[in-house]
Amino acid sequence: MQGTMQSVKETTELRQWFVMRDLKRGNAKQPAYKLLGELKIRFFTPMVWKLRIRQGKRVRQQVPFMPDLLFVYDSRKVLDPLVEQIATLQYRFIKGGNRQPMTVRNADMERFIRAVDAMNNPCFYTPEEINPDMIGKKVRIVGGLLDGYEGCLQKMQGSRIKRLFVELPNLLTAAVEVQPEFIQLLKC
Repeated sequence: MQGTMQSVKETTELRQWFVMRDLKRGNAKQPAYKLLGELKIRFFTPMVWKLRIRQGKRVRQQVPFMPDLLFVYDSRKVLDPLVEQIATLQYRFIKGGNRQPMTVRNADMERFIRAVDAMNNPCFYTPEEINPDMIGKKVRIVGGLLDGYEGCLQKMQGSRIKRLFVELPNLLTAAVEVQPEFIQLLKC
């Protein structure tokens, strides 16, 4: 019994990437990612550029790709009181996992963040949006900002731009631009 209590205590104090949701409206003045930034808690939310109308003028603004998707890096010990205090901030749970919060491996999350931050305009896709016709050749990136990354290229009819799929398994995929001189084809 003592060993079980120890392992539960360790998992509640372990800092990891939790997948969370923010139930506030997309146009809320204080969404969860801004609040977490003020609290100095590390987070990541995929951002895209959109045109918004502010005081009658079109303004280009960065907004979350999915307003309710949020990745937060901390321990349950820190996040649980926040989730109780903020009614619109919730953990995303694993289906059939007895209310076990979804997490992302640290290495996968860091790789994803590095790839997205290295590019000006990544394209994001949910798992349902990617079909086999979009997936191209398997490649490795040699040199440049994404040195060492492996994955599949995105097939785009008539496009000269090469994009590499970088995936958070079962959650989100980003297509980031890569320079053709850094692409090395891999044999399947």
